Formats: sequence, structure tokens, C-alpha cells
Amino acid sequence: MAKKKIKFMLTAFRDGFQSVYGARVFSKDFLPVVQEAAAAGIKHMEAGGGAMFQSPIFYANEDSFKMMDDFRKAAGADAELQTLARGINVVALKSQSKDIIKLHADLFKKHGMTTIRNFDALNDVNNLIWSGQCIKDAGLKHEVTVTMMELPPGCEGAHDVPFYEKVLKSILDAGIPYDSVAFKDASGTSRPQKVYETIKMARTLLGDKTKIVFHSHETAGTGTVSYKAAIEAGADQVDLSMSPVSGGTCQPDILTMWHCLRGTDYELDIPDINKIIKLEDSFKNAMKDYFLPPEATKVEPLIPFFPMPGGALTANTQMLRDNGLMDKYPEVIGAMGDAVKKGGFGTSVTPVSQFYFQQAFNNVMFGPWKKIAEGYGKMVLGYFGKTPVAPDPEVVKIAEEQLKLAPTTRNPIDINEDKKAKGEIGIPSCEKILKDNNLPVTDENIFIVASCEDKGVLFLKGEATVTVRKDAGAKKPEEKKASSADTFTVKVNSNSYVVKLDGNTATVDGQKYDIDIKEGGEVSSSAATTGDGEKVNAPMPGLILKMNKKVGDRVKSGETVLMMESMKMETPINSTKDGVITSIIVKQGQQVQSGQPLFIIK
Repeated sequence: MAKKKIKFMLTAFRDGFQSVYGARVFSKDFLPVVQEAAAAGIKHMEAGGGAMFQSPIFYANEDSFKMMDDFRKAAGADAELQTLARGINVVALKSQSKDIIKLHADLFKKHGMTTIRNFDALNDVNNLIWSGQCIKDAGLKHEVTVTMMELPPGCEGAHDVPFYEKVLKSILDAGIPYDSVAFKDASGTSRPQKVYETIKMARTLLGDKTKIVFHSHETAGTGTVSYKAAIEAGADQVDLSMSPVSGGTCQPDILTMWHCLRGTDYELDIPDINKIIKLEDSFKNAMKDYFLPPEATKVEPLIPFFPMPGGALTANTQMLRDNGLMDKYPEVIGAMGDAVKKGGFGTSVTPVSQFYFQQAFNNVMFGPWKKIAEGYGKMVLGYFGKTPVAPDPEVVKIAEEQLKLAPTTRNPIDINEDKKAKGEIGIPSCEKILKDNNLPVTDENIFIVASCEDKGVLFLKGEATVTVRKDAGAKKPEEKKASSADTFTVKVNSNSYVVKLDGNTATVDGQKYDIDIKEGGEVSSSAATTGDGEKVNAPMPGLILKMNKKVGDRVKSGETVLMMESMKMETPINSTKDGVITSIIVKQGQQVQSGQPLFIIK
């Protein structure tokens, strides 16, 4: 009896990058490997979407649309190139209006994509209807998706086989057009037996001709076992990656899965395994200079208790490193369980995984439930759709009070269409932003503004900063006095950092900073010489995102002077009293530390 050929999608160039490097990579480093992958016979690759739309703009100062164009050239005309979309959120953390959702599908088709895997983190099927129709209308394949995870112990009411069956039946009843069905477990926490039963249920419901895909991660150490269970239950395809971005927080490796299926009734659809071995060697060499976070390379046994997706885990640890807060990571992860339990059991996948992490971060930094993260608050209040179970009533009440929003059961699409009519979101509002900043009004620029907001504007204006962690693998130098280009391992408390000094630049774990080193203990008096007044300092590390006021402006107490961003959360920095702004000490796009003076008011 012939073995069943199991298809696979190579995720290394999207989910692999997101799950290991926080999606902070330069396309010039990996595109030659894409070309080699195509030559090795791999014709189905993940080529963008998800975090790999925002991240090139946020961190690498690269145009994501050009990256997709270049990916198509490298992969060849016959490759199936797939991207990831978050239902009505498309590739953003915020939900969008209908015109932006349609523009997303049209532009991804224009820039060479073949298939879009489309999911909703709440498994609210209403969020898949319009987005799925737009994908099909654009001439793309639509892979409609059910999102999975395991609930923390002691929780029940969702994320079991009957729940997934209900979601799948709702997709079918809604008449959403699709070409394949995926079951996506971004946290890698679903028990293998549940995976088997879920895929078996789906095969029975969908029949033999529907393509069924299973996606997971090795974060909890059960990814390969779950893949084998899915295959035995009838899955046609699994997602696989390549070293150095396989295992750990990412998908199982192609070679690992090939080995796992040896001696069974199944085999990976690989023309020549020796070409894959050579390909992985080329990929390791291409990525050798990138900072490899230690948390990305290992199994985390506690993840089933605090379900953090691999793709979000390293993105968040990279941001913690940026902000000098990596020591808080264990405590924040520990607080995630409570955020999940009280949040209504949305699947821990973007954007909900980010909401969970942001709320856990706030609970650690400010005290439990003292500061509601905007995304988390809007989720429990219903502004992203219906959560699988009702959120904790006390948390809903706190969110309502802090965000000054009433709970809602309205369809988010309808809410967003109302915002569009008021000029708050949508294509016309993005056109106005572009015109106000003297930027070309193109479909691509409109979508960049819609999905990347202020950071997108900074990128289009040529004011974005590069924060790719590269060149961090240098050997520790011998003990000697610093010269023009020395590398050190610096230990602060219990954390070690690789620091390379080169003239007026310091590279810390791959991120470059401008520095000025002087002998002695001279302290800059720039803030002191700006005149008398009250300094307003940064409440936490973060990025100066937007200036709302300028020097000389008169402000009221509580009025916003500038916006900071930390952990993808915007924090308004307000005036502490009535007065005049006499000095603004920081500039847009600058990274600041906790307690650093921002402006002076008199």
C-alpha cells in the first residue's frame, strides 16, 4: 500500500522569524535562501502577513510590499505564497473598516501572494464573513481557520472538541467561501489527543475532498506529537520550519518531521531530503549574525499554564529588552494565567495574545487590574466581537470605568463603519493623514497608515529607526581598556548583555545606540538650563511616538503633551498643571528610560 504524501508549508520566512527574532530581519539576508528553497523543490512558503507586515516597517525600515514583491521574484512564478490575516484586524492589532479590509486583500494579490490564511482570535465567525469574501473576490485562495489552545487548569467552557465543532459548523452555516480549512494552535498547548479528536471531527464534517491543515508550535514540547496525531486523524498538511528558526517557540523542523514519519504509513512530500539538509545549512549561515534569544530555542514546560504563543513570546521579550525590563519577564508570564482566565477565553494568538501579555505586564508594573490595557479592555467589553465565554464581571466593570466605554454586543464591523462615517478610520481618514504630512496618496501608503498608524507615518517620512538585533555573536574579548571597537559582556543585576563599542555607537544585544563617553563624573545639565519649571518624567521605558504640543504652548492640567509607546501600548503623557511648556527635552522616535525627563512646564 502506497504511503500517504503529507504536504507542508515552509514557515521559516514568516512565523520562524516572528517566533525567534521577533520578526526583526532584513530581507536581503534571507531572500537568497528563498531562492534556494524553491530550487530544492519547496513550492509552498509563508511569505508575509501577520507580524511580518508591521515588523519590516517598525524595525527594519523596509517597505513590506516591496519585500513581498522581492519574495515572489525569489520564489518563482509557480510558488504558492501564503500570508496570515487576522479577520477584520487584517495585519494590525486594531480592527478595521470594510474598505481597509478589502484593500488588504486587493494589495496582497497585487504584490504576488496566492493564499491568505484567515483567522479570528475569538473564533467569532462574524469576523470572518466580510474578510473571507474580500479574499476570494480578490482572486486569492482563502484558508479559513479555527484557532485552538489549551485552557489553563481549572478553566472550562471552551476550547474542547464540541467548541471547535460548533465554530466549524458556524463557518459552514455562514456560507463563507473557502479553499481549505486550518486549525491553528499558536501557543502549541493543545493536547495531542484533543488534536486527534478535533481533526477527526473536522474530517467527518467536511468529507474527504476538503484540504485540512494543522498548525502548531514546539513551545510546550508537544508540537511533533500533535502533528503526528493530526496526520493520523486525516490532516493533509502541517506547517514546518528550518533551523535556526525551528523547534522551541516555532514549528517543528522539516527534518525532524521527516524522521518522525519514517516507518509509518505517511511520508513528507519532499523530492530530495539531501537538498533540505543543504538548504538548512545555507539558512543557518545566512542568519548567523542575528541575536538568538535564549528563550526562543527551548521548550517551556509552563506554557500550558500561561499560554503564550511562540510568535508573541519573542516579540514581547525583544520589547522588554528594548525597554530594559527583561528581568520582569518571568513575573509577567506568571500573570498571564489570570489575564486568560478573566478575559473570556479568546485564543492566545495575535491580537488577543498581545492583549493578554499587555494586561499581565500592567498587572505586574502597576498592580493587579489597576491599569487596563486598551486592547484587553476593549476585548472584554465586546469591541472585537463575542468572546467564547463571558469575561469576569468585575474586570468588565473596571474596564468600563477606566476606558469610559460601555459594553457592547454590536458587530465590530458596524462599529467601525460608524467610525469611518465620522472620519476616524478608513481610506478617507488615511488619505487626509498622508496629505497633512505631504506624503504621496497611494493604495500602499493608505494601507501602511491604516495598519501601522503613527509608526507608519514615521516610516513614510523617512524618520523610522532600525532596531534589528544583529552582529551580537562576537566572542568575549580579553580584559583590556576599551578601544575604538571592543566587545564586552556586561552583567546588570542578573542579566547579561553583549555590548560592542565602536566610536560613538554602542551595539547592545544587536541594537545600536548613539553614545558619548567622557572621562570623569560630569553630568549633562541640559534639563537644568532650560529654565525653572516642573519636569515631567517618563513613567516607564518606551518610545516617543507623537508630539501633541510644542514649546510655548499653553496647556491645562491633564492635557496630553506627547504620546509614548511601550510594549505596543500607547500611553499619553499629560501636563501636571496649568502652564506653558518651556522645554521639550526629547524628540519623536527617541527611546527613553524610566524617570527620564520629557518636558518642562512652568
